[in-house]
Amino acid sequence: MVRFIALLSLWIALTPAFGQVILRGVVQDATDGSALPGANVMVPGTRFGTVSDAEGRFSLRIEKSQPEWSIRVSYVGYQSSELRINPNATEEVVIQLQRSELLGQEVVVFATRAGERTPATFTTVDKKDIQKVNLGQDLPILLDQTPSVVVNSDAGAGIGYTGLRIRGSDGTRINVTINGIPVNDSESHGVFWVNMPDFATSVENIQIQRGVGTSTNGAAAFGASLNIQTDGINEESYAQIDNSFGSFNSWKHTVRLGSGLINDRFTFDARLSQISSDGFIDRARSDLNSFFLSGGYHGEKSLVKLLVFSGQEETYQAWEGIPESRLRGDAEGMQAYIARNGLNDQQAENLLNSDSRSYNIYEYPDQVDNYQQDHYQLHYALQATPDWVMNAALHFTRGRGYFEQFRFNDRLSNYGLSPIELGEESISRSDLVRRRWLDNWFYGTTFSASYLPDDKVDLTLGGAWNNYIGDHFGELIWGRFLGPEINPGDRYYDNEGSKRDMNVFAKLNYRPAERWEAYADVQWRGINYSFFGFNRNLSNITQEVDYSFFNPKAGITFSPTEGSLLYASYAIGNREPVRRDLTESTPESRPRPEQMQNVEMGYRKSGRNFQLTLNHFLMLYRDQLVLTGQVNDVGAYTRANVENSFRAGIELDGSVRLSQKWQLAANLAWSRNRIRDFVEFVDDFDAGGQQRIEHGDTDIAFSPNWVGGATLAYQPNPDTELAFVNKYVGRQYLDNTSNISRSLDDFFVQDFRASYRLRMKDIKGLRFNLMVNNLFDVAYEPNGYTFGYIFGGERIQENFYYPMAGRNFLLGLGLDF
Repeated sequence: MVRFIALLSLWIALTPAFGQVILRGVVQDATDGSALPGANVMVPGTRFGTVSDAEGRFSLRIEKSQPEWSIRVSYVGYQSSELRINPNATEEVVIQLQRSELLGQEVVVFATRAGERTPATFTTVDKKDIQKVNLGQDLPILLDQTPSVVVNSDAGAGIGYTGLRIRGSDGTRINVTINGIPVNDSESHGVFWVNMPDFATSVENIQIQRGVGTSTNGAAAFGASLNIQTDGINEESYAQIDNSFGSFNSWKHTVRLGSGLINDRFTFDARLSQISSDGFIDRARSDLNSFFLSGGYHGEKSLVKLLVFSGQEETYQAWEGIPESRLRGDAEGMQAYIARNGLNDQQAENLLNSDSRSYNIYEYPDQVDNYQQDHYQLHYALQATPDWVMNAALHFTRGRGYFEQFRFNDRLSNYGLSPIELGEESISRSDLVRRRWLDNWFYGTTFSASYLPDDKVDLTLGGAWNNYIGDHFGELIWGRFLGPEINPGDRYYDNEGSKRDMNVFAKLNYRPAERWEAYADVQWRGINYSFFGFNRNLSNITQEVDYSFFNPKAGITFSPTEGSLLYASYAIGNREPVRRDLTESTPESRPRPEQMQNVEMGYRKSGRNFQLTLNHFLMLYRDQLVLTGQVNDVGAYTRANVENSFRAGIELDGSVRLSQKWQLAANLAWSRNRIRDFVEFVDDFDAGGQQRIEHGDTDIAFSPNWVGGATLAYQPNPDTELAFVNKYVGRQYLDNTSNISRSLDDFFVQDFRASYRLRMKDIKGLRFNLMVNNLFDVAYEPNGYTFGYIFGGERIQENFYYPMAGRNFLLGLGLDF
């Protein structure tokens, strides 16, 4: 593999460019002369093409053998332009594009997006950047190089169950929307990316807002927002076939089709995908299928768009992680672990004889998670007058599925079953197989109206109403001893949750002077959440709770010079506890909602060959919910409110074009993440009850002080790129005690990426992509968990880790028609 990479790199780097000249130009808006970054510049019928930079400028190598060349320039929301160019011209070519008369999909996300002058901290990842790394891994893995992001994968290879943290905040605190529609699960607040395999292929761009941001729909952002916009208008018909394969028998097959503009009004797009992988962890296979359909009417004043997308996954469970003794190869520690946890002979043999970094406790063939989620979105936008643009959307999401588990020698009483009498023997335990189901329905509407009378005022009014119904139940499908009182398939628990969520908001951008802009945003959010029935512990969980939140935001920007911007903002966010916090507590022990005050101050600067963002953030929490180990009044280990905690840090993000062929992009974040006066509770099986341990000020779990990334890219010609990618993540603590023995070591890993595009006469292009992940075979773990107790006069601590794969590769081949 190393030899192959070296030869490929040498061949691409030495590809001759004789008989070529460099055409330099700038792409602008024809109305106001503003730069259009990311515009596509191509020579039709050839392999030459590029995109404009942050200042709208581009450099394009073309043949000088002919007196004239045609170039085609296109940009979303603008009319494409084709013009004749003299390759011997020495002056910079100025290309001005007219705004399209068709209403584009960008109006759908206008109300939830931060603009270039919004006083918020954000990063936008466009389709071009996504395509470079989109070879089958889940969307969180594709965002690894964005600021303050740490990604993880249960199966170790980025396919299956994956997650990300931003500024130390996990997925339950990251607000995710697709075209303004909330995606986070209403009860757990999480986003399960495994339910949307290959969704990145249908994404136009993703705006990552850190902090409270401008989120309006769904649960409040307590760390960041991912605002995803799906594919926009494709003016020309197209077809794409993408195939990739790689380590761990990983495969991806994707077909995309688009009609282009029909009668200058209608568009239709479709995608079908299949992804499979055996995973790095033993038996951690994934079988993922998805599709994406959209049809739109684009008028001069109106837009109607229907989207249907679905994902179906069957993933072998790798949820338990690897015990520390197995990971370290500690034979004595493994024997102690076997004894403490009552492993049977087969389980013990599996532990002792598995590879240290790929062990999986599960061996039952059908220990799988099987789930399907279907999404329907109908969007309508209308430019009612030159000053008013209105949006409305209806959405419906249907999810259903289960995870199946083999249980060795489980207590029958856990399933409401009485002991079975066989002769004189009373059997109270049995091997059995259970399924835990979730059937849910989520539907509602979002709406907004934007008033833009001039270049000084932007006013947006809007809101949303959503309803969620989730049916949770468990069933036994097999048992060695079940008895006559239950049949396979009977439910042993059943409960339903119903959650109504509505909000209204108003946003105002006001420019009192040429270089100044003020921003204000107020939101009211009301929630009614009720649930009834019995949970999996067979406890009655019937409760109802109401919340009402007021979330204000304000900020200001100042542009001291052209291309530079100073900003500052202050925001308050409130959010409700998750389902488990409520179902496993009583009204008396129910945790309080969390509140965060967020201050963002920053500086953005862009020039002809560079762009830079430097920002400082402060996130002050009141009643943040964290795990303390404390058992509540119903005997459950739920999260508890800590009165005072905070995150504060500095983020640096930028890119620079070192030369015509070399570019460097890098980001670095330093933060301090602390809980004031943290108190830990530990089960004491010797004395009974729990011990209370006061730790004082401690680090917040999974919040590294340092996170950085850097990509050095070499582009010998417009169709070729080689990139060396680096990622550093500092030490992360598994709990909130700042105990180094319960932590994840810092890690520094490198990846290699290569892409080559061959333009041909009969097809638009032939694309080759290669990714080598963890190039130097570093052993590291970005995720884990821990729990402890006192037994036999000593503190026992059980640490578990989720290792990432060593050196592995993905190779892709794509055809564009």
